[in-house]
Amino acid sequence: MRVQGINNEKKRRIILGMIIAAAVTIALLSYYLYAIQTAFAAKEIYPTKQGGREWYLDLNNPFQDKIFDPGTRITKLQDGSWLVGEDDNDDYQVRMNVNTPPGQSEWRDVEITGYFKVIDTARDIDYDDDESSPDAEITWYARGGRHSDSAPCDGTSLKGILYINGLAAWQKEIWHTGGYTKTRAVVDATDPILDKWIGWKVVMYNINNNTAVRMESYIDENFNNTWRKVNELVDSGMWYADTPDSIFYSVDCNRPKDYVITNSGPIVTFRSDNIVWQFKELSVREITVP
Repeated sequence: MRVQGINNEKKRRIILGMIIAAAVTIALLSYYLYAIQTAFAAKEIYPTKQGGREWYLDLNNPFQDKIFDPGTRITKLQDGSWLVGEDDNDDYQVRMNVNTPPGQSEWRDVEITGYFKVIDTARDIDYDDDESSPDAEITWYARGGRHSDSAPCDGTSLKGILYINGLAAWQKEIWHTGGYTKTRAVVDATDPILDKWIGWKVVMYNINNNTAVRMESYIDENFNNTWRKVNELVDSGMWYADTPDSIFYSVDCNRPKDYVITNSGPIVTFRSDNIVWQFKELSVREITVP
């Protein structure tokens, strides 16, 4: 009987040890995965301006800083990323804003970064008709306020666009919605981007004593924090709104039709159209102009 008791005690100790070892392994694995998610930082193309603003998405609680406003439902996923684009009204338009708190300087010379994974499109699109026509896209933009019909002149922006077929482009919006230009710097940046993690980074900064603006786009197509420049563009004028005069001047914004957007704006926006996507590692930084 005593031998039987000793054997049972030994079994209990072995089982307890296995449980403790499994719990420690799970805890370490959870910490490792958490550390990967929280320690990741996208490489900077340009350094942050001394005293400049920086904003980084809090993956655990995006709403905590009260600066980030997704404007629609976002859903936390098991891998730590967030899902957006599932719209109850089936319009598949996302405008996630990073606002400027009262009393702080607005966004102007900025580097805007985000990682995303397109998991579905709203509808089939023929990409061969016109290189600038696909309307399933990811767009980061800045240099304006809220885009609305009630205050159309606030809706200025410089838009760095990545289409789902891999084309990249820039577009200017002089007012909302009658001041759009045609796209420029259209390039074949990468393969189609559906169902894979992609890093997209756009940069804009004033040059020539604030009379012109330079725009640059970068891509991390292998999700390894290696960034490649895909296009660049300078606007110093002669980039006109692609609308008739009767429409462009129907709103009195007191701007020429080739207005150069050297102004700042209170909002930076992470935009998408006609896609459902995951996102993480969003950031906006005021940069030192090279």
